[in-house]
Amino acid sequence: MRLPLALLSVILTALSIQYASSLAVMSVDLGSEWMKVGIVSPGVPMEIALNKESKRKTPAVISFRDNARLFGEDAQTVGLRFPKQAYAYILDLLGKSIDHPLVKLYQKRFPYYEIVADEERGTILFKQDDETLFRPEELIAQFLHKAKEFAENGAQQPITECVLTVPGFFNQIERKALLQAAELAGLRVLQLINDYTAVALNYGIFRTKTFNETAQYVLFYDMGASSTTATLVSYQNIKTKERGFVETHPQVSVLGVGYDRTLGGLELQLRLRDYLAKKFNEMKKTSNDVFESPRALAKLFKEAGRLKNVLSANLEHYAQIEGLLDEQDFKLLVTRDVLEGLIPDLLERVSNPVNQALKTSHLTIDVVSQVVLVGAGTRVPKIQEILQKTVDQELAKNLNTDEAAAMGAVYKAADLSTGFRVTKFLTKDAVLFPIQIVFQRDTKEGIKTVKRTLFGLMNPYPQKKIITFNKHIDDFNFVTNYADLDYLPADERLYLGAQNLTEYKLTGVADALKKNLGENSESKGIKAHFSLDESGVLNLINVELVVEKTVDSLEEEGTLSKIGNTFSKLFGGKDKVEEPPQVDEKPAHEIHEDDKPEQPKTENKSEKKEEQSSKNSTGNKNATETKEAIPKIVTHKEPITFFESFLSLSTLTKDQFEKSLEKIQKLDQVERELTRRATALNNLESFVIDVQNKLYEDEYSVAATEEETEKIRQACSEISDWLYEDGSEADAATYEQKLDDLQALTRELFSRVWEHKERPEALKALHSMLNHSSVFLKTAKNFTESLNPENFVFKDSEVDALDKLINTTTEWRDKMIKEQEAVKAYESPKLSVKMLMDRMAALDREVKYLVNKLRNYRPKKIEKPQTENATKADEGSADNKQESEVKIEAEVEETIEKTAEKNESKKEEIEPSTTETDGQNDSHSEL
Repeated sequence: MRLPLALLSVILTALSIQYASSLAVMSVDLGSEWMKVGIVSPGVPMEIALNKESKRKTPAVISFRDNARLFGEDAQTVGLRFPKQAYAYILDLLGKSIDHPLVKLYQKRFPYYEIVADEERGTILFKQDDETLFRPEELIAQFLHKAKEFAENGAQQPITECVLTVPGFFNQIERKALLQAAELAGLRVLQLINDYTAVALNYGIFRTKTFNETAQYVLFYDMGASSTTATLVSYQNIKTKERGFVETHPQVSVLGVGYDRTLGGLELQLRLRDYLAKKFNEMKKTSNDVFESPRALAKLFKEAGRLKNVLSANLEHYAQIEGLLDEQDFKLLVTRDVLEGLIPDLLERVSNPVNQALKTSHLTIDVVSQVVLVGAGTRVPKIQEILQKTVDQELAKNLNTDEAAAMGAVYKAADLSTGFRVTKFLTKDAVLFPIQIVFQRDTKEGIKTVKRTLFGLMNPYPQKKIITFNKHIDDFNFVTNYADLDYLPADERLYLGAQNLTEYKLTGVADALKKNLGENSESKGIKAHFSLDESGVLNLINVELVVEKTVDSLEEEGTLSKIGNTFSKLFGGKDKVEEPPQVDEKPAHEIHEDDKPEQPKTENKSEKKEEQSSKNSTGNKNATETKEAIPKIVTHKEPITFFESFLSLSTLTKDQFEKSLEKIQKLDQVERELTRRATALNNLESFVIDVQNKLYEDEYSVAATEEETEKIRQACSEISDWLYEDGSEADAATYEQKLDDLQALTRELFSRVWEHKERPEALKALHSMLNHSSVFLKTAKNFTESLNPENFVFKDSEVDALDKLINTTTEWRDKMIKEQEAVKAYESPKLSVKMLMDRMAALDREVKYLVNKLRNYRPKKIEKPQTENATKADEGSADNKQESEVKIEAEVEETIEKTAEKNESKKEEIEPSTTETDGQNDSHSEL
């Protein structure tokens, strides 16, 4: 049984390693301007993953130039020289058509981008050149793939699962587009979490001790790069019974949301950019207009961002750019008052999200215990001043505005994953855009359009709803769209885009009715099951016809039926009864009397009752022979086929998705090759310089012959000249081959130098081990069979073997030292470090074997025949016997401790190899 058990152990270990390697999860807070990545892995708490510059956040910029793809700060540098080839602020363009107001606004803000329509889907494309087009999903996917790299480098293991933050005002099309982008990046999205919900979760997990059954209200005001959101949430402890018993968990619930999609730091920066551009034109340093130069605009945009941040803490600062246009420098003093004078209309909109959040929550500002600032835009003093007047209380600045969303999302990721166990913190989000069902029904007055609300404003989700169609007896269609958006400002309704979402076509309705309706059958209508999942995405789960049939229990359960039910019960089967709805599955409306379905014509109920009573009275005459039939209601569900079609913009089709994936994979391959080439080039250059410098050091010069030194120098010189001439355009394989050749040429020299450097330490360690082993040998001889035949620990042969090994090792060492002293420094050594390590390993093995045997030794109890007098004597000397045994054991323990201490000090000097030979293991096993 040893081999199968050992094999099983190896398999289980491998599986556990594979399982552990896939535990890590990540979060990505991809904003308009910055990207932050959170990670959780075994042994590592929630943390922000660092990028290659060891920074905690990365600019959300991607560039393509000279067959090279760059991200972050490198891409920003490319964008200053070639603005058209560096893409930024892409998130706001997901799921939008060419004529969308936000696309028009984007083109106005960044006129150097060429944006064209995607005729296949109705969305947009970035045109880089005649052959290269990028969808927003493709660009976002590459950001997410780079975030995946940051997370994997931080966790030191592969990561495939994540939680992504998303602006709470993203509609259905935008959310689905982001999910497809994540799929292109090779990520499995556990959930899309609204950014304000992630912030609220991060705020709450560190304050759980302050929550109780009474709701506490907190308002988060988040002004980011491109948008502003105000969110009113409540914190309280609630009781749940998810695992069969009552538990109390903290919960954050979103109660009200207000937002402005175009109010943010980006608009402030653009106003300041245009102001600086006008001032430069007024200086008349050149006849060219700065607005006509994309490169000059990109430089001004970067300087405006820096200036905006500085003016948040200072009253004035100089804007200065070298060689802005036509080699002309630009310098201008800008004050905070000037900046505030550029944005009066924006300042008027600061309080609108707060008022909208209070309105949708049906609460007043008086109940809010704290107003927490989030986002870099809230650092502007004027904005804080206006906001403080609006809420009439001090503003809280106790949250890490850069990382709160990423940290809240990664906590949710750890909670949703199967590999981690976290303290439960429930989240309840709310519907921002109500969704309704629209369908037509024939009535006496004609065709009537019916609207029924599925998910109303601020309804909590995730949630399931059922809509029932009662009057349809043939195939029909219905539509889902947004409804009741009057609470939004007019421009926000335009930014939302098309309000019609999807159309569903139901087929096979008439056949299902014909198949299932008849005598004693009643239709309960066609039920459509909808869900609004954790990501806020609407899904139609299934559609079915529900029919209730009344049958007699005796007819239903004949002899064969009873046998079948018996077997069914034996093997875990269940009767066909309608399953109760889930806890979160609710009907979308109440069925009124006029909505009840028409029933097929049947016999008069009174006549049937009389006939039945007549039969019953006849049957009662012989009640002992027959049994009265008991009516039983059986529910049957017949699936209805449905087809879904998008009424506005569509997601990527399978063919489009595969083409986009292929494009991204080619870019990834090019980037890997470029990284490999750069690494190989850097390694080759570093090694050449290192070798050239070492040849001038004494320890290397004495270890090599003049011929060998000259040969290495010549090889380094040739490679160095080649690198700066023909080799500058070589590929990675060529650099790697050159490095291998040079390493092979210098390997013997480096090995000799290493031997000369490490040999003294190895000899010192061997000398120390021999001394300690000799001390232990003297002690071990006191426990041999010859000196203590009745209570011995070691056989004489075991101690003699150690004695012999110590002597032979000492003789070998002295001999090899003399031979090594006769060898020149540039010749191959006679005494290598490996030889010394092998000797120490053999000595260490023998000593450890004897030490372990001594540690496990217990003195034998010798029983002697007792006479009556001897018994009394033994009883009198019992204490002396115990003292003797204790003394022997104490002596053994003292010997072990001394030997262990000596071995430890020996190991600190050098760690010998513990490689064992099969023969020695066998001999020890026999002993």
